[in-house]
Amino acid sequence: MSGAGAMQLSVGRDRTVSVTVRRSARAQRLILRLDQTGKVTLVLPPGVREAEAQAFLKAHTGWLESRLAKVPEKLAFAPGASVPYRGVEHRIRHRATGDRMGRRGVVWLETPADGPELHIAGPEEHLPRRLTDWLKAEARRELAARSRLYAARLGRPIGRVTVRDTRSRWGSCSSKGDLSFCWRLILAPDFVIDYVVAHEAAHLVEMNHSVRFWRLVDQLQVDRQRAQRWLKAHGPRLHRYG
Repeated sequence: MSGAGAMQLSVGRDRTVSVTVRRSARAQRLILRLDQTGKVTLVLPPGVREAEAQAFLKAHTGWLESRLAKVPEKLAFAPGASVPYRGVEHRIRHRATGDRMGRRGVVWLETPADGPELHIAGPEEHLPRRLTDWLKAEARRELAARSRLYAARLGRPIGRVTVRDTRSRWGSCSSKGDLSFCWRLILAPDFVIDYVVAHEAAHLVEMNHSVRFWRLVDQLQVDRQRAQRWLKAHGPRLHRYG
């Protein structure tokens, strides 16, 4: 077994999970990781054989089973399902005939008496992709606008603002001033979005997490502690949508 590969592991009576296996020249021991989406990765140091890796997995089956039980189930984008948009739950509605102008393949918001809705027009089989594309576009628009706002308050220019489906971090700032965010932030409340953007904008000045850095974040007047608590409690659940 060289490079990357995969193993199958039985977890519980009726569940089998796929374990991504990769080697690392820097690893000094076997490492088993589980991310927020339920993806399992086994990191092997050089020289570890497949039999040893399999034995390690079997020895940690109980640990993995208990952790997987805490991973939120996936929620598909489908008619009748609910998805948060900027922290507010919206019911997904399929509209085969298009919006009021007859346009198919578009997404729009409506607010009837029984609660906010997201309408997606066109063939139903395209609904998940179209809603995902719309949410990513909304994330790109909102995050870019807020990035420019906070960067201006700090008197710093910014480079590109991009969105990705990152798992390990909500945002990042490069040494060139490029900002990148997880598009799923558009599912979170506005005060959380503001905090993450302000956090990355502060890195335009301080590429660290020093006392000076946190002072800059607070200078931008975001609800830092509340947002940090929200992300810790609810952030992993944002990865279950779609």
